Amino acid sequence: MRHSEQNIEQKPYKIIAVDDERGIIDSLSVFLKRSGYQLTGITDPLEAIERVKNEHFDLMLLDFIMTPIHGDKVVEEIRKFNQSLYILLLTGHKDLAPPLETIRKLSIQGYCEKSDKFDQLLLLIESAIKSIEQMRIINQINAELKQSKEDLEKAYLESIQTLRYTVEAKDPYTRGHSDRVSAYSVLIGKYMNLSQEDLKNLEIGGLFHDIGKIGVPDTILLKDTKLTDDEYSEIKNHPAIGKHILSNATIFKDVLPIVYHHHERYDGHGYPGKLKGEEIPLLARITAVADTFDAMTSKRSYRDSLPLERVRDEIEKCSGTQFDPQIAKVFLEIIDNHYDEILEIQTKYNS
Repeated sequence: MRHSEQNIEQKPYKIIAVDDERGIIDSLSVFLKRSGYQLTGITDPLEAIERVKNEHFDLMLLDFIMTPIHGDKVVEEIRKFNQSLYILLLTGHKDLAPPLETIRKLSIQGYCEKSDKFDQLLLLIESAIKSIEQMRIINQINAELKQSKEDLEKAYLESIQTLRYTVEAKDPYTRGHSDRVSAYSVLIGKYMNLSQEDLKNLEIGGLFHDIGKIGVPDTILLKDTKLTDDEYSEIKNHPAIGKHILSNATIFKDVLPIVYHHHERYDGHGYPGKLKGEEIPLLARITAVADTFDAMTSKRSYRDSLPLERVRDEIEKCSGTQFDPQIAKVFLEIIDNHYDEILEIQTKYNS
């Protein structure tokens, strides 16, 4: 007997059995050892919850009627922190099993009646192991796909960054513009108590809001005199070009509204969609304020930067026409009470 047990192939799965009757645990341990499984047996359901919390198991065999808590309560606690553990519920009699609705709700994968013979249980365990093997393969494939997706998005992000630097390198007067618009947008978002996800989208959207200018001829982009109507129409194409450039990567999915709509006006006279009021995406409305502020406070080939007092008056005057009045109000409060944060951004990104 000892020799045959030594020749049993050990299976690489960890099983935990929970039953408040020590005799059941001992019987399961002997039976499963003969089938090549290693079993951890526990008679206290509360201890079992802690073990699962701190140790990896592939499969749980769980008695239903126990003290101090029943099996369904054990599963309820485990599902709060572990959704993947495969659980087979053992019942003394099928009439004592929890309702089917409870089994589904708690993601209990199966149950079986206790018996002196463990043949049915072994079939369920073998079926469970096959499911666990399949889930391992699926999780591995998903992990590899996620890594490939992240690598692809990183490469795409780096390529777009290169395009952005190319746009800004054309004109020394716009260097740092997108970095500052990004930082101002995030600053406004913070004072509006936006979520971390929104702040991240404001950051990325600000960085790439003018990426479409890569498709605008340099003769127009760098012109230091007034643009003709045709030339201005060319400039107005840059949001659509930017949206097209970024739409090929899911990493930019949530910032496309910023790129496409940051030149809309609150009164509906902007472009490209002539959207009005709250039809304009919130993050695009924020970026519009940040973009205009940076344009007015930056030196251009045809003019010097405008005095802060004039910039402030202009934002206040355009509140409700060019800008969302609530966002303009927040930014004016930042200028009045937290201007050091604006200076910090300007110091960081001015070349």
